Amino acid sequence: MKTNITLELDAALLREIRVLDAEERTSISAMLGACLEQFLREYKSYDRSRRRAFAQLRDEMNLGWTPLRCRDELYER
Repeated sequence: MKTNITLELDAALLREIRVLDAEERTSISAMLGACLEQFLREYKSYDRSRRRAFAQLRDEMNLGWTPLRCRDELYER
């Protein structure tokens, strides 16, 4: 299901887009839809990669860190 939206664009930008659309024999809606779909695919891919990287860091990068002991334990008197 497609839904209409309203955009506010600079007049000079709109003129250039119309020329490009005429050259490509497409519509502004089709061009904008394709750009938004590509943006969403790239964003999802980036987000998925970021989550995977953080999961690997969390699960596989155990550096053996232990909390510091208190001063009394270090210097038993």
